Amino acid sequence: MESFLPAATVYLLTMVIAVPLSARLGLGSVLGYLISGIVIGPVLGLAGSATEMADLQHFAEFGVVMMMFLIGLELDPRTLWQMRHKLLGLAGMQILGTVALLASVAMLLGQSWQIALALGMILSLSSTAIVLQTLSEKALMQTAGGRSAFAVLLTQDIAVIPMIALMPLLAVHGAGVSGDDHGAASILQGLPGWALALVTLGAVAVVVLIGQYLVRPAFRYVNSSRVGELDTALALLIVVGIASLMETVGLSPALGTFLAGVVLAGSEFRHDLEAQIAPFKGLLLGLFFITVGAGMNFQTLFDRPAAILGMTVILMGIKSLVLYGVARATGLHGRARTLFTLSLAQAGEFGFVLISFAVTLAILPRALAQSMLLVISLSMLATPLLFMLSDYISRRIAEDRASEPPDEIEEQQPIIIAGIGRFGQVVNRMVTMSGFQTTVLDHDLEVIQVMRRFGFKGYFGDPTRPEILRAAGIEKAQILVATLDDPAANLRLIHIAREIRPDIVIVARAYDRVNVFQLYEAKADHIVREVFDSSLRAGRYVLERAGLSEYEAAELERVYYHMDRAGLRQLAEVWKPGVSLEANAEYIERSRELNRQLETALMERFAHGPSAAPISSSGDDLPNAALAENSRPGGR
Repeated sequence: MESFLPAATVYLLTMVIAVPLSARLGLGSVLGYLISGIVIGPVLGLAGSATEMADLQHFAEFGVVMMMFLIGLELDPRTLWQMRHKLLGLAGMQILGTVALLASVAMLLGQSWQIALALGMILSLSSTAIVLQTLSEKALMQTAGGRSAFAVLLTQDIAVIPMIALMPLLAVHGAGVSGDDHGAASILQGLPGWALALVTLGAVAVVVLIGQYLVRPAFRYVNSSRVGELDTALALLIVVGIASLMETVGLSPALGTFLAGVVLAGSEFRHDLEAQIAPFKGLLLGLFFITVGAGMNFQTLFDRPAAILGMTVILMGIKSLVLYGVARATGLHGRARTLFTLSLAQAGEFGFVLISFAVTLAILPRALAQSMLLVISLSMLATPLLFMLSDYISRRIAEDRASEPPDEIEEQQPIIIAGIGRFGQVVNRMVTMSGFQTTVLDHDLEVIQVMRRFGFKGYFGDPTRPEILRAAGIEKAQILVATLDDPAANLRLIHIAREIRPDIVIVARAYDRVNVFQLYEAKADHIVREVFDSSLRAGRYVLERAGLSEYEAAELERVYYHMDRAGLRQLAEVWKPGVSLEANAEYIERSRELNRQLETALMERFAHGPSAAPISSSGDDLPNAALAENSRPGGR
């Protein structure tokens, strides 16, 4: 304990300093954790002895174990079955293609086919921990590239099962399990390859049976005690117990907990398990990344820099080549293809597990294993930089497409819709399906192409360019709908449109209140806050569930709607461009007064019972209500 506390203090202090700094610089938290580990690692003499580092790494690996359990909980077996084509097609091509190429290169470098195949399997896997963490931080999980990357990572995690089962069959005849290892190795020592494979499959079956038949009764028993901390204890027991079982038979603890999570994904205790495990997962996962950085053997790198760096570059180059080919074959293009290719180009944390297992089985020589561990660590260290490269390439792709010649606009309709994202799509569908004709413009070629595949007509071009607006017929149009995703570009579009056609009706999408005030100043006729109506509807549902009648909830929604619009008109008069809202004393005072008026109106609306007369929307009962309803700074 005396040696642990100072080391823990150093780890936590470095984490608290380095990770926020890394995130602020746009490098992401994962790179911050890795840098923290490098700083306090053995190279600088701050990480303690090699024994302490090994002990810490075993402890930190529970972060990966818990993450895999939570991933499994999100994957109901029915969902996996529905994703089977993507899992087998997209990910299957990646795994088989990468294993084949890497094994071929290893054999060309003089390795036996057993070692080559083992290395191909080990290095074909990518880092689930780093990639998912970074995709979540950058809000890329729901993009086409992010979803495809997740499908590949999921399949790789599942593929670890047959890989571990196949490893014993690659062991040199008679080698068995290395007698230098302890724990699981002593249990498996002397077993032939086929027996080890059976042990692997048997352990997987035991995990499935435990999850299916023992966990549910245990949770019901613990829940009956009504002692909250026992839920946490049982959740940790499940994770730690299954991890221990898998480790006892020489398998990956993370693999076992992932399978247990999948089995429990459909249970009634799924959300409770997630809530109990998530806090431990985050901290321990960060500690895992620190140990990856701290465990990097830089002495080997200094002794053989060209060989180690060369192997790292070759590994990431081969994986990128395969991933790019898979992306093209499956229809990914543009930014999605770039994200998919670069996000998965590294080796993964399961590589550490498989290398250890391969050494135990005497498949890999220890010297080669040490080099491969360093290659895996370097590739993981480079991953955040690859995400930055992906962002750069995506911006260049967007710039190149923006510089492409715009489409020839064949028709000029009375309604122009500039921007066909998730907001503009709804507007366009409602208007066109009501019998009116529109001219749709967007600067994203992919969006226009997708729109055409669904039977809607649109034109590629930058709506903020005056010549594009003129080609679209703004000089004759009646209405311009400005719904660009970028608020600054949307504002620029309105300024340009007003210069060309001072009398055109402009319906503008607003991002927030400040953007409302900017659009009002730019003389937009109707300003629509993009989440205002949906928020009001959600509030109405809450009021209904809280005990109000549908009529009462609808009336309160209507009162709030009109008063908020009227109040926004007054706030626009005291808004000052370039001055933040919290620094504008007049704005704050007016906002507080309007909030008091709104609260009083809502509280008094049914003070005398629901039969009270409805509030008029003509402007008599609500100051400036009619003005707000028909003028520029209205809400949705």
